[in-house]
Amino acid sequence: MTSTKHSELTDHKVGDLMIPSEKVAHVQLGNPLEHALLVLVKSGYSAVPVLDISYKLQGTISKTAILNSVLGLERFEMEKLSDIKVDHVMNQNVPFLHRDDDFVTSVKSVVDFPFVCVADEEGYFDGILTRRAILKQLNKYIHANRNKPEMES
Repeated sequence: MTSTKHSELTDHKVGDLMIPSEKVAHVQLGNPLEHALLVLVKSGYSAVPVLDISYKLQGTISKTAILNSVLGLERFEMEKLSDIKVDHVMNQNVPFLHRDDDFVTSVKSVVDFPFVCVADEEGYFDGILTRRAILKQLNKYIHANRNKPEMES
């Protein structure tokens, strides 16, 4: 395949494929874990972004992290959920992308994560890019080019 044939796929930017912040479930740093777990269960997601009061990306919180934080020696100590805050349990070491990052960069970023957050240069949360969106784009490209003959450079 030539680079011209790849261009229709690799010309996509993160901003073209991401889900905008207004449509993404999230929690804030000071929320109790009880609220975060409710958001996760109601949304059906296993993790959501964590934002500060100015909507800057701070990390992610997952069901697993919440459950690990209330796991006692013999039982889940669910009564602790209202006392522990999101910022004590969240994962701060999360990758993120920018809207203008290219398709190849976005593919690499979602290999180990079901979604990757998108933030602007100042750290404000723009949305998420899901592995599903990447795979849909790859699937569309493969099906569109399945029967096309390869062109020589």
